[in-house]
Amino acid sequence: FGHITLPFIMLTLQTSINYWGNSSESCRGLCGSKLAGCSCHSTCESFKNCCLDYNQSCFEVRPYSSSMLGGTPLKIINLILLPNDQLRCRFKGEIATRGIIDSEGQAFCISPLLYEIGWIQVDISIDGSDFDRTGEYLSVHPSKADPSSEVVLVNGTKWHNYGSQNISGELEMTWNQSRIGADTVNIELWGYEEINTGTAGTNETLSYEASIHYLYSIGTNVPNTGLFSFFPESSQNYSDIELGNIRITANSVLNGARDVPALWSRGHVLAWHLEEAFRQDSAAWAKGKCLQWDALEKTLPNFLNELTDCPCTLAQARADTGRFHTDYSCNIETGSVCTYHPGCVHCVRSVQASPTYGAGQQCCYDHSGNLVLTGDSAGGSTPDKAHDWGAPPYGKPPRVPGYSHWLYDVMSFFYCCVWSDSCPIYLKNRPSSGCRRYQPPHAAVVLGDPHFITFDGFNYTFNGEGEYSLVLSPHNELHIQARTEKVKLQNGSSAYATQLSSVAMREASSDTVEVRQMQNHLQVLRNQKILPLNEQTWMVLHGLFVFTPSPQYVRVMFSCGVGVEVRLNEEMMAATVLLPLVFANQTKGLLGVMNSDPSDDLMTPSGEVLSSASLTPENIFKFGEDWKISQTSSLFTYDSSYLLETYHSPAADRPAFVPVLSPPEDPGDPLVTSMRTLCSGDGAHFCEYDTLLTRSLAVGNTTLRALHRHLELVKDLKPVSSCGWLPTPKNGRKNGTHYLKGDRLSFTCDPGYGLYGSSECMCLEEGTWTGQRPNCISGGRQFTKRVT
Repeated sequence: FGHITLPFIMLTLQTSINYWGNSSESCRGLCGSKLAGCSCHSTCESFKNCCLDYNQSCFEVRPYSSSMLGGTPLKIINLILLPNDQLRCRFKGEIATRGIIDSEGQAFCISPLLYEIGWIQVDISIDGSDFDRTGEYLSVHPSKADPSSEVVLVNGTKWHNYGSQNISGELEMTWNQSRIGADTVNIELWGYEEINTGTAGTNETLSYEASIHYLYSIGTNVPNTGLFSFFPESSQNYSDIELGNIRITANSVLNGARDVPALWSRGHVLAWHLEEAFRQDSAAWAKGKCLQWDALEKTLPNFLNELTDCPCTLAQARADTGRFHTDYSCNIETGSVCTYHPGCVHCVRSVQASPTYGAGQQCCYDHSGNLVLTGDSAGGSTPDKAHDWGAPPYGKPPRVPGYSHWLYDVMSFFYCCVWSDSCPIYLKNRPSSGCRRYQPPHAAVVLGDPHFITFDGFNYTFNGEGEYSLVLSPHNELHIQARTEKVKLQNGSSAYATQLSSVAMREASSDTVEVRQMQNHLQVLRNQKILPLNEQTWMVLHGLFVFTPSPQYVRVMFSCGVGVEVRLNEEMMAATVLLPLVFANQTKGLLGVMNSDPSDDLMTPSGEVLSSASLTPENIFKFGEDWKISQTSSLFTYDSSYLLETYHSPAADRPAFVPVLSPPEDPGDPLVTSMRTLCSGDGAHFCEYDTLLTRSLAVGNTTLRALHRHLELVKDLKPVSSCGWLPTPKNGRKNGTHYLKGDRLSFTCDPGYGLYGSSECMCLEEGTWTGQRPNCISGGRQFTKRVT
């Protein structure tokens, strides 16, 4: 926002009008509606029937995302203002701010400081009273914000530990000076705390309010060079606030002014401003804080019992993508060093926070793929009282993204483990959960031309053209639908086969998400509106999360733990659905009844099951057609004439598509020789089918690769038995830290102590240990106990 001039000035914005409709009706206050003579729906741009003022009334902003800390100028696209207009911005229907118009006449709303992430509604008024023009922007976790708008704390370790372990000297920060349109800047410290309101909250606790507020200025009238360093001093008045951010604004902005253009650092531990006692003896100061925290933890509700258990193996953790996501601080794919989890190579975090307390699970694994536990190592998996990503409905502790986690889990880690030698106290309060109760999800897939593998492993081919129900679970209100279209051959004609082209999904009252193929990339729609994907790879929507690490891969994670992965390879879509076991006996559709019995997977909507004797290609085709969805149940978007005429309202005389159910194979065809070489092993029949129908070895190979990926996923998700953690006997030693079927542990005692019980235990398939629990005692009768 280098060209924005402060204080605020109001100028006229002149832009061109995009007028496609034939009506004078207005979209003011009606965004998303379809009117009699024109449309205010997002699909109107495709159909060229937008109302006259659609772009001005239902506006977009650039950038479309901002840190939840605010301070980002959101440029309003296509807004036309008159000379006497007064631009006002209102966020969430409650936070009203004054807009900015620059010297070129472009209008901006400044994103406010919020305590939540997700899509935020923005309403604007040009007369100071009627907020009848609507847009939205994406509020994101501070760690996901645009790096060019971040204040970078040079040598973060020094900032976090200043004053301890003889760490001193200057602290340095940098920023992009072009993002602040001023010659001089103010540099401020803002602090975070959760303030007791004194009123009763839920779960027998007091209610707290989150507060990020101005503390004091570090520098004023600082030249805007993009670099600043200083020697920090202990704070006399604010040293009790131990977590906060640096904020930089133009020098003309009043100290502590809210919702103004600003750059923020990430949240960090404010070691550098703590009281002098910390600098005099940081270890003793931190140990005292650790003991205070330990005493407080004893008075708080136990959040551990409602956490889902960790996956038992690294393979399971990386495959269960509906419920777990990579912890980027310990990521095997990037080779990160796992600083806070020594001995581990990869960690994951639970996607969903626990329902009552908003807590989060963390699971870390060693080089052999086994779960590492805090009972054996300080580098073990540690759950979080507050999920790092926050938890819906956000806003209030302990559900504030980032900050609640740092306050409840990170500060205590610094007290006990970084600044003092009291880490056992921390690990006692944040013990690993283990994996005895973990149950992997079941996976099903649609791939190729298209082929279906159900949750119970039954596979078949169904080449219908239309829109179908993949997964229907009325009990859980889960709907996943698939659209198929004719396969296009290299010569431009259509094959007598179809392929997956779009997947739409919704759970209960969540947003509806559609993932569809657009030539060589995937497009994501939220509630029939195309989502921009150029700024953020992780989006929080209502009731779900969307992860888009590449244009050819989209992952959707629902609050209930369901995961949907959509991949695009060689312009062929494949969709994988992962269902937790709570969906057992609760599903129907093209992906079958999830009950570990493949014999009933081809169940029609009426409840009739195709018997093994009737599994002809013709009967399977009829079964698939029975799962075609209706207009009223469709979750899909129809934003082109092609989609309307092909799927939504096809002409009555449109000929029905009839696929080739059994493609002929000519031994003299040179394609067949190459096909025989390519299509072998598991999935050979799928590969051959697709190669013959499309006359393309590339398509056959794509199908084969997609199938092998699914088989590997099913293998990774195979259940394993865990016997649970066994402690090291007091006055003894334990050899071994793995607790799965077939693993062995051996025990010895220190000199002067005798071993009573078993010197070796083995984990059995039923989840119990052989032998008797070992103990080391200096005298007395033998003590035995069956290990279960």
